[in-house]
Amino acid sequence: MLLQPLDRGIVVCQIGRMISFPIRVSDIFAMKLLSGAKVLAPLFLLMLTTACSLPSRDYSQADVDRLAAAITDLSPSVSPSEAARAAAISYAYGKQLAESYNVTDPALIHNNKVHSGQRDRGLCNEYTEDMLKRLKAEKFRTLTLHWATRPPTPIMIVHHSPVISAKGAPMEEGIVLDAWRDGGALFWAPVVEDTRYDWQPLAEVVDDLWAIEVRRRKPTAE
Repeated sequence: MLLQPLDRGIVVCQIGRMISFPIRVSDIFAMKLLSGAKVLAPLFLLMLTTACSLPSRDYSQADVDRLAAAITDLSPSVSPSEAARAAAISYAYGKQLAESYNVTDPALIHNNKVHSGQRDRGLCNEYTEDMLKRLKAEKFRTLTLHWATRPPTPIMIVHHSPVISAKGAPMEEGIVLDAWRDGGALFWAPVVEDTRYDWQPLAEVVDDLWAIEVRRRKPTAE
């Protein structure tokens, strides 16, 4: 479980891979009254303020080989050597990026450090930008790289990730290469199986993202 301050008196609570929701600090204490249990609120508060540890960024050649096989299986047209190269870079560079960003906390907490000026980089869009730049440098002939986005919802923050597919295939038929969510430990899965996020091509949601940013910057009336 981990927290990210969202606004005055509000935090985002993330539990495992699937659950993320905003909660008022005052509501944490109110839970004591609602439950009738004197120990529930202090225990819940302790859970909220104790962030989970980072997953290990270590990986094996077997991990790389499994990703390479999955990329190869995207289409008979995919070059196995390109798939192997893409897999090796994704694991190694995800780890390298986390080290260069000085990631020492779970993703949402690191995000807060970036927003507060304690870290220079390490947001999901920066992982995506840097990873795509590195992979595109390989000039793959049988693979296509995509920028995937999940627009924000009332209970989930916006998220970005690289996706790799067979050349010319749509993003939806590709594989997510997400080094942000586990702090530099590469998470990968077919887009259709990564049900935590409703992935969409960035080009299809960029106008919506800009509208959200405009509203965020608009001064509120006193």
